[in-house]
Amino acid sequence: MLGLYYGPGACSMASHIVLEESGEKYEPLRMDLSKGEQRSAEYLKKNPLGRVPLLRLDDGEHLAENTAILPYLGKRFKLWPTDPMAEAKVLSLIGFFATSVHPAHAHVGRPERYTADQSAFPGIKEMGLKTYHGYLKQIDDMLAGREWFGDTYSVLDPYGLVFYVWGVRRELLVGELKNYTAFKDRMVKRPATQRVLEDEKVKV
Repeated sequence: MLGLYYGPGACSMASHIVLEESGEKYEPLRMDLSKGEQRSAEYLKKNPLGRVPLLRLDDGEHLAENTAILPYLGKRFKLWPTDPMAEAKVLSLIGFFATSVHPAHAHVGRPERYTADQSAFPGIKEMGLKTYHGYLKQIDDMLAGREWFGDTYSVLDPYGLVFYVWGVRRELLVGELKNYTAFKDRMVKRPATQRVLEDEKVKV
């Protein structure tokens, strides 16, 4: 049986939603990130990166990072395209989310990752928030005239929801992003999303 180590409101919410969508039985392994459980010796043996998500596979092996976990789950649960070009586009967007959008937000919430000079924190946070908001606008443009990020619902969509949630958390004017907000509304109507939002105590 699969097991998912996740933190409420973290990017692991994407994998959490996908597992709920699958209908397959899995073990949810909730981590209290505020207490540093992800940095415990026991957890670091499983994931030396000390982050979530971490997927425990059927054979007991572990898989880290959304860039690996989401393709694995997508192929397992038929939430992944079979056409090579469509697959390349999905991988491209997952890469954009993981290497551009997420790090921009990390500048807001984790400035200590980028400098030891605490006096520089406000500037890092300010620029991170500006960059992050710009990415949300870019995502809004991607969704123009579209129901989902791909041709059909896929693992991209729970991942895309994460960044809207974070925009709400940072009190950005995400409601003005009409396409992205309409997408969020479609996502939260899905029972799997509702269950995860309830479990993780996330408001959108």
